[in-house]
Order: sequence, then C-alpha cells, then structure tokens
Amino acid sequence: MKNTGEIGLGDMGSGLAKNLIKNGFPVKGFDLSESRMKTFAEMGGKLTSNPAEVGKDTDAVFVMVMNGSQMMEVVLNKDGLLSTLKPGSAIILTATIRDNEVRNLSESLKDSGLHLIDSPVSGGFPGAQEGTLTMMASGENSVLDEFATVMQAVSKNIHRVGTEPGMGQTVKACLQSLIGSIFSATFEASALAAKAGVNGQVLYDVFSSSGAGCGVVNNAIEKIIDRKFEGTGSHISTMYKDLSIVLDMSRELGVPLFTASTAFQLFQAGAAKYPDGDNWAVTRVIEEIIDAQLKR
Repeated sequence: MKNTGEIGLGDMGSGLAKNLIKNGFPVKGFDLSESRMKTFAEMGGKLTSNPAEVGKDTDAVFVMVMNGSQMMEVVLNKDGLLSTLKPGSAIILTATIRDNEVRNLSESLKDSGLHLIDSPVSGGFPGAQEGTLTMMASGENSVLDEFATVMQAVSKNIHRVGTEPGMGQTVKACLQSLIGSIFSATFEASALAAKAGVNGQVLYDVFSSSGAGCGVVNNAIEKIIDRKFEGTGSHISTMYKDLSIVLDMSRELGVPLFTASTAFQLFQAGAAKYPDGDNWAVTRVIEEIIDAQLKR
C-alpha cells in the first residue's frame, strides 16, 4: 500500500483525498484554507503545515491547484515537495494548467529521480467526490503501471494519452474547448426558450431525451431552471481560466476557434458580473439583457 498525499483540498482535491482514504490509502494533505484542512482531518486525513511535510515518506502526491504558478511553488519552493520526496516517488499533476508549464516543471525535476505524471481530470465536483473522474494521463508506461492502483482510487477512466510532459494538458485543452462551447450553446438556448415562454421542465425533458442530451447539457439546464447559480462545485473562474488556456494554445498553433472564442467571451462576462458564481451564472448575463428567466 503506497503512502499518498494531496495538495489542494478544494472541491476537486477534497474528492481525491476522500476516495484515496476510502480505498485504504494513508493520505497526508495541505491547503491554505483552515476550514478545508478541518474537513480533511474529519474524513481521516493527516494534516501537515506545508507541502514538504506532505512529501516526507510519501510515494505519490496529487497536486490540485489553480494555476501553473501555484504548481511551481508547491513543488519547487524551499518548503516544497522537491525538498522531501524520495527518488522513485511520483507527483501526479491533476490540475489544469498550460502544457508548457508542465514541461518547465519536468525540466526542473530532471535530475531529481522523481516521476511526473501529467494527468488533468474531467468530471467536475460530482466525479471528484464519487471517484469517477476521467484522467488524461501522460507519462512513461512503466510509471503509469506502478501508480495505477493509486490513480484508480480516484478515477473510473484512465486514458494514457502520451508519454511526454504536457500531453495530458494538451488533450484536456481540446476537451475544454468542446465543453465550453457546449455550455455557451446551452446557455443561449435556455435564454431563447425563456424569452419565448417555454417552461424550463419541458425544455429539460426534451433536451435530455434528444440527441443533444448529455451530462454537460443536462446538468446545466437543471441548475438553470432550479436557479442554482452558486455553491454547486463548478466555479465560473475555473472554466474561464481553462478557456483562456485553450485560446492561448490555438494562437500558438494558428488554429481558429470560432465557437470556443465566443464561449470565452461569455464566460468573461459572467466572471466579471458574477465573480462568486458557478458556470451557470453566465445564463443570468443573457437573461438580464432579454428580461426573461427560465424556470421549472
């Protein structure tokens, strides 16, 4: 049984920790939030005072932070993972960041003897809490084999998408381009229905049973018609950040992304107007323009 750690105990990281504990793995954790640390302790995790303590005598550490700067800090700072993780241990990067940031970290770890598994996840808050996330894992096959049981504790589907650092993030960016675009189309369709006088439950029943019905669409429509725009575990800042990564990649590669660009603008408006809202809050921006709301 491998000793594990979790850095970042928010909506996603707390789910990873919970399922590691549920599957019998010892888990040390760290987060800057005292309330998150308290919750982690209540579920059976061992508290630490910094990332270095998480890494001491630990075989695999999951890192679920918001951006590349935070990732570099928790790994490379004097109280970071690099100072205590023993050679042969793995850093499993489940955060969504830029692919070049992963490559930079890999270069910094080149002579450390540590393994870096670039494995962003999809499935949101429900998937994290239920242990059913999809992982887009990039790393040497022998390393992925060695740490498979740890990753299986938090994931239902582990896709081996490559061996080079950053390939996991590249695949995740492509996925977020699609998901962000589906979100924006759903929000616009909801607003159109609201202005036309369509009942929200009717719209949900039709959408969910049609060819367009999927987890992304169905969940969004449910949240909209129930008017649940905050506290659902899908903060708007995350998708806004992810879409900015998507567009950066599209510019670097010279690939026009017409639909994803529109989605980014919608999420930018939503994040500006409702900074504490979840993804579905984007709908409120459109509803305020048209003076109509979609309800059950």
